[in-house]
Order: sequence, then C-alpha cells, then structure tokens
Amino acid sequence: MKNKTNETLLPCTLRIFFSIVFPLAVATCCGKSAVDYVNPMIGTDGHGHVYPGATVPFGMVQLSPDTRDNTWDGSSGYHYSDGSILGFSHNHLTGTGCPDLGNVLLMPTVGDLKLTPGAHFGDGYRARFSHQDEISRPGYYEVYLPDYQVKVELTATARAGFHRYTFPATAAGHVVVDLQHGIGNKVIEAQLTIENDHVASGYRRSDGWGGSKVYYFVMEFSRPFDSAGVAQGDKGVEGKQTIGKETKGHFDFKTKAGEQILVRVGLSTVSVEGARKNLHSEIPNWDFNGVAAAARKQWDTALNTLNVEAKDNNLKETFYTALYHSLLAPTLLSDVDGQFRGPDENVHQTKGYDYYTELSLWDTFRAENPLLTLVQPGRINDFVNTMLEHFKIFGQNTLPVWPEGGKETWCMIGNHAIPVIVEAYTKGFRDWNANEALNDMIASTDKNREQLDSYREKGFIPTGKGVQSVSKVLEYAYDDSCIARFAKALGKDDLAEKYSKRSQNWENVFDPSTGFMRGKNADGSWVTPFDANAINSINFNEYTEANAWQYNFFVLHNVPGLIAKLGGDEKFVARLDEMFDTKEKIPNLAMIPDVTGVIGMYAHGNEPVHHVAYLYNYAGQPWKTQTRVRQVANTLYTNTPGGICGNDDCGQMSAWYVFTALGFYPVDPVSGIYILGSPLFDKAALRLDPKFTKGRSFTVVAKNNSDKNPYIQSATLNGKPITRSWISHDEIIAGGKLVLTMGPTPNKAFGSAPADRPPKI
Repeated sequence: MKNKTNETLLPCTLRIFFSIVFPLAVATCCGKSAVDYVNPMIGTDGHGHVYPGATVPFGMVQLSPDTRDNTWDGSSGYHYSDGSILGFSHNHLTGTGCPDLGNVLLMPTVGDLKLTPGAHFGDGYRARFSHQDEISRPGYYEVYLPDYQVKVELTATARAGFHRYTFPATAAGHVVVDLQHGIGNKVIEAQLTIENDHVASGYRRSDGWGGSKVYYFVMEFSRPFDSAGVAQGDKGVEGKQTIGKETKGHFDFKTKAGEQILVRVGLSTVSVEGARKNLHSEIPNWDFNGVAAAARKQWDTALNTLNVEAKDNNLKETFYTALYHSLLAPTLLSDVDGQFRGPDENVHQTKGYDYYTELSLWDTFRAENPLLTLVQPGRINDFVNTMLEHFKIFGQNTLPVWPEGGKETWCMIGNHAIPVIVEAYTKGFRDWNANEALNDMIASTDKNREQLDSYREKGFIPTGKGVQSVSKVLEYAYDDSCIARFAKALGKDDLAEKYSKRSQNWENVFDPSTGFMRGKNADGSWVTPFDANAINSINFNEYTEANAWQYNFFVLHNVPGLIAKLGGDEKFVARLDEMFDTKEKIPNLAMIPDVTGVIGMYAHGNEPVHHVAYLYNYAGQPWKTQTRVRQVANTLYTNTPGGICGNDDCGQMSAWYVFTALGFYPVDPVSGIYILGSPLFDKAALRLDPKFTKGRSFTVVAKNNSDKNPYIQSATLNGKPITRSWISHDEIIAGGKLVLTMGPTPNKAFGSAPADRPPKI
C-alpha cells in the first residue's frame, strides 16, 4: 500500500511497470514455505539492532539500507524509527552492541548532483522513505524513494551484492558512491578508480571496533554510464582516480521512464582482484531475478531444517524469523579461492575449509552454537578450524574472543571458543586436530590476560575498577570445566584433574551469608557495601552488564553443587522464584541499555540469564520451568519491529527462542544434555543431515498444547514412557519422536525424582 504523496509523485507508466516487474522478483510457488514466514523487520526497532537488507546464510555481504551511521541503536546502520535513508552499503553487523562496517555505500539519485548525505533531508543525497513502500524478505529488499522517484531492489550472494534501480525519465540520474561513509567508524584511507565506462574499483580502510580493517570492491554497471567523476568531499577531482579520507564518486545516466540500471558489487578483504574474482564467480551475468531466486532457495533450504505446526501464523513468523536471525552469523571472510586477511592484517590461505568472522562467542556459545550443530552441521568443522587458525596466525596465545571483520576486538570476557570447540568434539565434529585444540585452550587460559594470574594463584580475582571480577571467575571456571572434559576425552587424565579442580573456583566467590556470588578485595574479604539489586557500577567492578542476581546462577557445569550451596532444592527454587517474582526494582537500570527484558531481577535482554528459567528441572520442579519459559517467550518475543527485547547479539537471543519453542534447551552445551521446557508448537520436526547423523528426523509432538495447557503430564520417547526432564543430543541425532502430553495443571511427579533430573556430565 502506498501513501497518497507517493502515488502523486509516481508517474502512471511507472506504476504499471512496477506492477508487472515486482511479482517476478518475489513470486512464490503454491502454498507457503518456511521462507515465507520470515519477517526481517522483527528487531529493527527498539534495541534489537538487526538489519532488514539482503544476504544469504552466513554471507560476507549484507546489502542493506543505512538510515544512520552512528549511535548505539544504529549499530546495524538501520533503525525502524528513522524516516530517511542515507544509501545502501554492503556489510552490516547483526544485533551487536557496538557499531561498525557499512562499507561501500551506493545511493541512486535524480536531479542536482550531491555528494554528501547531509544531516537532514534536502541538505544532501539523503532521501525520505516510508515503511509502506518497503519490502523485506530473506535474500531480497525493496524500497521506493519518492524524492527521486526511484525504486531500489537489492539481493545478494555470499560475497557479492546486486542492486537494481528503476529510474524515471530524467537527464540527471546518478549513482553516488560514498567511501567516506561508515557505521560507527572513521575512514583512514579510501581509493576509487574508474576503470572504464562501466566498471569502478577501490578499497576502504577504516578504524573502528577492533581496529584497522580494509574492504576492497569491484562494481560493474549493466550499461555504460553517460559520464562519471571522482571527488574528495563535495569537490570534484580531475582524472579517474582519487585517494583520501573523503573519497566519493558519481556515475551519471540519462534514463527513460522505467529504465533499470543494475550494479553488481564484489567484496574482498584481500585485494581488488579478489573482489573481482568473487563477483564473477557468484554473479556471472545480469539476471537479478535469478540471483534473488537463488538467495531465496538458499534460505528456504536452511529454514526447512525445522518444520513446525501451529494455528497461529504470528507464532510461526516469530519462530522462523528467529531461526533466520540465528543463521546470519558467523559470516564468511575467505574469498572463493580461500584467501582472507587475518587478525594479523596479513593475507592467508585456507586449506579445505571456509574461514569465518563475527564470532560473538560470549553470546553465542550458550544457544546459537548448539543450535547450529543441529541445523547447520556442515559448517561446524569450519568454525572450529577458523578458531584454531586464528590462534596460530594471531600470535598472542589466545583462541578468538570476539573477532569482527577479521580483527580481534577483545570484547566481553572469558574465552568461549573453548566450550564451542569442546561441544563440537563431544558431538562428533572432529575434522581438525584435537591435540592442537587442547594446547590452544591451555595457552588461552594459562597466559596472563584479564587477571588470569589472580584467578590461577588465588582462586578468585580481586575487585577493581572495571575488572568485572565475579563474572570473570564464573566464566573462567566454566571454560576450565570444558577443558577438563576435553582432556579426559583425549585420555589426558592429569590435565583433566587439574582443570576440573580449577573449575570449582566459583565456590570462592560464593558468600553463604547472603547466598550471592560476590566480589572480594585482594585480602579475601568481601567488598562492601553490597546491593544485589543494583547493577554493580558504571565501571563493572564485579559484574559484566549485570547485577548480582543475574550472575548468581552461572555455574553451568555444576548446578547440583550450586543447589547444595544455596541450601538444597527448596531453597534453590525459592531463590529462583524470588528472582522472577520480586516487586523490587533494579535501582539504576537506566545506566546500561543492555539490561532489558526485565521480569523481576531477571533480564532476558542480556545473555547471563538465558539458562536460568531451565534450572528448576535440576531441583526436581520442572513444572516451574514450564511456566517461566512460556512467560519469557510469550511476553518478550513478538511479530513486530520491536519484537526482540534486547540486542540480538549475532543470533543468540533468537536461538534461545528457537530452542524454547521446540521444547528443550542446552543449559550446559558441552554436556550434550537438553533440558525439557514447554513446547510452543503442536508439532516440530527437525530434519537431520544424513552425512552427520544416523536418523533422518527428530519430532516433538505436544498433545493438547496451548497457552492454557503449558504443563507436561507425561512423555514418551520413541513409544516408550519416560519420566526424566531431559533428553540427550545422541537421542536427537539418532532420530525418533518425543511425545509430550500437555495439561492445565502441573504434574508434580514428572521429572521430580533425583534419578529423573539432568545428570552432571
């Protein structure tokens, strides 16, 4: 539906033309497939920080509109509340709390040539738009720019973007290229070269999150431009090449009404020739509809690994969009020939695998990486090989912490490449050197970084300005538990014993007098004053983006031990209930925008609590997990632009929802144990990949399922009754059917016996 203003500006001939062409780009076959339930606009408002543009699963290129180039809520370059578009750039972060990328921005314009965006519409090439004139689908994006009477369509392959601009009749059509533009970063140097009458190339080197990064590009036009020029800022430069911090270019066209100008753009971190090779390998011709159809097919294949049944289409759209967001990152960094620019800023060559970046490991080790072992098993070995190669070429004795654009950002805490690698091994993904991986893990945890010396020598980390002491102890302890289990699997019992013992360091920050994990001074005394409700301080002295409540249950590897510390099952459950039900407020909630999705002291918009609702199962009261997970899923995820309650964080928020909707969740991913919750769907089937599994599918059936019937009454697995409140990864990949009979009141016998609780592995 178009508004009246746009109808007035759009000539009749173009309206007819669009009505003919548009269905070709987005037509679907009979009936709805999984891809048709995806709404990429979910999470573009509020603090979701996702983008709506065109990409393919895990693609290097994310071709998307930029409505702003700064601010925390502009981390992806797009925010639903904005009313104008700066242009369309070729790479974007998804759901992060830091902005970056936004490289190689193109903008079609009509009229007087303007080479700067301007702060407001009319000041520069910036153009107004309406969400009524915007379409976003997996692999395809469209918007109409009424100020220029130009229709923009975008699609993508893994390493290239494809633009289709439909112009009005004009003697003053332009495609502006702005290499000064970036999202939350500053250009160090950019080059633009006009190679001939339809090809341009260059690079943009920027200094943003993670430091210096460079992206090379080649862009080709579907027909020769009538004229072109290069500039620095808004001033033209003689010749066909320019280098500087304000590099711009313009490609000018005289067009007939409805004439289409297509631009295909290849990216590479290696070289212009690498970008050209990527472009010609992936978009060898000018078939925009064919590329869009291929992108759609990739998404449909990826999304159809899960087939869900429900009467509520909003529920299905929320689910499939969450699955879609879970498949956006990590992103490819290596070119079609296997070359990539590594964290040492040198060019390297892969051998038989793809190299990835955008590894938001502090976030994604919890649910997204476990989800990918089920729905994208063909990529898991490549992810691990990427991490091992990162260690080797970075030369700083560490596995990746948070690589972005190929560079290490050192963002967040712990070293959660460790659980991701160990999880891969325990689930049978072993196309890499396990002994090398173990050595890398040991180096990563035994070298002096982030107070590891105190952690090793004292068993705790003294609190100090910005130290995040308690959170680091808890997360290092989990990493140590993963090393211990990995070493044991490799037959290295001495190492297993060493790291198993060190994994109990969490006990050193547990204060039995308050029942909370607390900070300590260097002499071992507790830090005072202590307020469990308050977000620690602006400097995060003890907790990372959280208060004491939100880190109090982070002992993933030893929940029974935590239950004992808190006084047993009933007291543990009471503490969980208090977390959700308290009427007290977080007194300084506004000080950090990451703490969102608040229910009592629970804050789902940030990751440290993502496992907490599932912990009731460990204390023999799984019916309370069933209540809590429904509460979180139904109130904090919606089919709206603001439908993600906090940063999606490269898909972790979305992956939590996918698992919860299926009815199980990996509290301790390395264990291979999934904790039963309360399925949102009547039926959900996971299609298994026969290259990696024995079974063909695993199905969860929820009989009598509804919001009024959230409680498990009984269960069968492959026709045999079970009373335990968990299932294993091996049971899932063997294939079969889990049938849960649901009801309106708790069956307090189900899963309550000690033998039916999740085991400690």
